[in-house]
Amino acid sequence: MSVTSSAQAYHNNLVGPVMRAGDLAMAVIEAAKVDNPGKEVFVEDKRAYIRIHTEHEMVLHRETIEEELGRPFKMNDLEVDLSSFAGQIESGDNSVRFYFVKRV
Repeated sequence: MSVTSSAQAYHNNLVGPVMRAGDLAMAVIEAAKVDNPGKEVFVEDKRAYIRIHTEHEMVLHRETIEEELGRPFKMNDLEVDLSSFAGQIESGDNSVRFYFVKRV
């Protein structure tokens, strides 16, 4: 029988990308803060990769990432540096959404 603490259950509600460290990851961190107002953005820097999470849902817009990078950006280029992600993912040409349908 396993016992889940409330801290572990809360951690299970975090969603977002796990990015290879670099300029794009830094831009995604800033875009996450801009595109998800009122939400706390958690960043875990593990040197080789960076976990970027919010609770329940995170939306990233292409325009915001472009502004942070200072250059044009295609959303499918996110996949190059996306090592993994938490939650479910819904992607399009202009945005990507990480989310959970059910919450713990």
